[in-house]
Amino acid sequence: MNKFVLCVEDDKAMQLMNKSMLEAKGFTVKTAMTLREAHEHMSAEMPDIIILDIHLPDGNGLDFLRELRKTSQVPVIALTNNKEEQDIVEGLKSGCDDYIPKPHSFPILYARIEALLRRTQNVPETITKGTLVLETYSNTALIGGEDLRLTGREFDVLFLLVQHEDKLLTEDFIFEKIWGQPLINDKNALQVVISRLRKKIETSGYDAVKMREKGYIFTKT
Repeated sequence: MNKFVLCVEDDKAMQLMNKSMLEAKGFTVKTAMTLREAHEHMSAEMPDIIILDIHLPDGNGLDFLRELRKTSQVPVIALTNNKEEQDIVEGLKSGCDDYIPKPHSFPILYARIEALLRRTQNVPETITKGTLVLETYSNTALIGGEDLRLTGREFDVLFLLVQHEDKLLTEDFIFEKIWGQPLINDKNALQVVISRLRKKIETSGYDAVKMREKGYIFTKT
């Protein structure tokens, strides 16, 4: 994955939690406690997505967002204590792509981030390969209408293989794309995910993820 996320949040504990969990998912994460720090990060490199608190020490996040929308369409998720309907409407009108009230669930935040990134990259909502159907916005894989109940990592690996149908992907390539770092001495993590994924697929009578000497390949059956 290895996408750059900018987290703008003045709650230090929440900032550290989001950063740690996003990095564990393979994102590159930079943090800002103020709007000034956010501008500094963005002047050096524009992020792939922004997680934005609304109430910050040096200004209002929605004012920042309105100004940003004059020059950029980078996806923005507003993360805020404001839960009233009018606050949510105002946030969406100001240009945020999604709005999550605090306290938030990290799995929900992660799912929203993935959905936004896929949307901005023009990934189709549904990908069909024979009897296999990938619902990309919900990270769901179905065979013959039956949910395979894949974990996030399993879905990410399958989605990557499907994107490169009939092409051999090495373990190094898969690990770097999904875990966001080079594969050095951690082959077991990838092999465990692949093993679980293949077992779930084969249990449904669909033998599509093949193991080869130098990696793995997806072939529609």
